Amino acid sequence: MTVHVVTDSTADLPPELAQAMGITVVPLNVRFGDEEFIDGVTIYADEFYQRLVSSSNLPKTSQPPIGAFMETYQKILTQADGIVSVHISSQVSGTVNAAQQAVAELANDSIKVVDTLQASLALGLIAVAAAKVAQSGGSLSEVVAEAQSASQRARFFGLVETLEYLEKGGRIGKAQALVGSLLRIKPILTIHEGIAHPVEKVRTRAKGLERLAAIAGNLAPLEAVGIMSSDVADDTALIANAMAQHVPKANLVVSRFGPVLGTYLGPGSLGVAVLRAKGPGEK
Repeated sequence: MTVHVVTDSTADLPPELAQAMGITVVPLNVRFGDEEFIDGVTIYADEFYQRLVSSSNLPKTSQPPIGAFMETYQKILTQADGIVSVHISSQVSGTVNAAQQAVAELANDSIKVVDTLQASLALGLIAVAAAKVAQSGGSLSEVVAEAQSASQRARFFGLVETLEYLEKGGRIGKAQALVGSLLRIKPILTIHEGIAHPVEKVRTRAKGLERLAAIAGNLAPLEAVGIMSSDVADDTALIANAMAQHVPKANLVVSRFGPVLGTYLGPGSLGVAVLRAKGPGEK
């Protein structure tokens, strides 16, 4: 049985990695005023962040249409026996719901949708973990089990310059408690139970970078690490060097926050995603 993994563009996977792992990426949409763009297809990170900082209004994001999922699934099933579709947290996006509706329309029980309750490269690492099992000949149930296991073991930590974008975009979650106290404060956030939660407040960006690497590193032993940023390449390299001690080079992924996540995190943001190694007894 051949199983194919699908994810969405909020996974922030480098295209070459997605291709190598046989992962199909369904894009979300970003709208600046009357202009609508397809994430990673008609707009990319550099152009997006230029528009973001120059725009007076926050762009709007939307999940893929149900038809996009149906078309993707139908095309894949001409060559595969099953699909495991892993997606951004249902608590912050309607993407999981759109995928589930597509499956219902197709009435095909060989397509399984997994709500990872994660985002960005935490989602990306989950997709890669599932794809490894699929490529090794795993059954549909085995690939689903790996996606669910990886969802439990994945964590995301982000350092943002401001909570302004999360607040305006309505994705601030439990970090709302920090608003109003952030003058000269750099917040470190995580995703817990599908929504943003505060982890720490630090006084300087340098301290924030140090703490970001330390907090993520404390979860070692790690199976994989992802480093992503909006537009700060030097800081990305610094964090990547700090995290390189925890995983082989092949398991360290460096990427960018794409337009959808960038809408809510804003410029100057940096993130670390980790996939904790399985402990004794974990499958």
